Order: sequence, then structure tokens, then C-alpha cells
Amino acid sequence: EQERLLKAGKAMGKQDTIKLFEHHRGQWDKLTSGVLGVLNWDDFPWPVFKRPSGPDDVTTPCITAYMLSALHPTDKSPKDRIKDNIRRWHPDRFETQLLPKVKESDRDIVREAAGTVVRVLNDLLRSSTQEFS
Repeated sequence: EQERLLKAGKAMGKQDTIKLFEHHRGQWDKLTSGVLGVLNWDDFPWPVFKRPSGPDDVTTPCITAYMLSALHPTDKSPKDRIKDNIRRWHPDRFETQLLPKVKESDRDIVREAAGTVVRVLNDLLRSSTQEFS
């Protein structure tokens, strides 16, 4: 499964993947600045290559392939990139700053997927601490 997803990420092509990372970075800036107003599922830059249609599409292999991609900007190490994303998705911050802005009908699925993201990121950080240090 993970191999298939890694290939799916590569199938996007190098330029498309780089554009996706840039788009996600810009989307985080918009989310945190508050310019988007009421948020919905599609406003979130889910850390996966293929746009998820719901929480079931935000999986460990998809998040892992995305986070460990060699095509991320090289301004941060993989470990620092994981830490930054943990801060973004951490329930203490996410559920107080962003989740209240999500429209009611999307709130539960956004909460569920964000929980998956932060669990996978924490697992990645634990498993990669020795590898990246």
C-alpha cells in the first residue's frame, strides 16, 4: 500500500508536487491570518498528495509519503518539517484557533482527520528521531 502511494506521489510529477507544497504553505498562511472567514473541509491543506474527500482518505501511508517527500523545500530538515506540522495540527492549537471557524456540518470530519494527522505526525517524529538526528 505504501509503495503504491509513494508511486502516486511521484506520478504527479516533480513540478506538480512542488506546486502542491507551495499551495499548502500559502493555504496555511490564509488559514492562520483569518482571511478565509468560515472554513470547510476543502479549505484545509491536508498533508497528502491527492485531495481527500473525507477522513478515510487521510491515512498513515498517504501522510507519511507526503511528509517524507524529497521534493519539499530544503529550508527545513524532515524532522523540523514534522515538528512544524505537529504544531499546526495539535489539538490544543487546532481545536481552539481553527476548528471553531469550521462550519458546523464539516466540524466533526475536520476534527477526525486532524486527529489522524497529528497521531501520524507524532508517530513519524518518534520513529524518525534517530534517523534524522
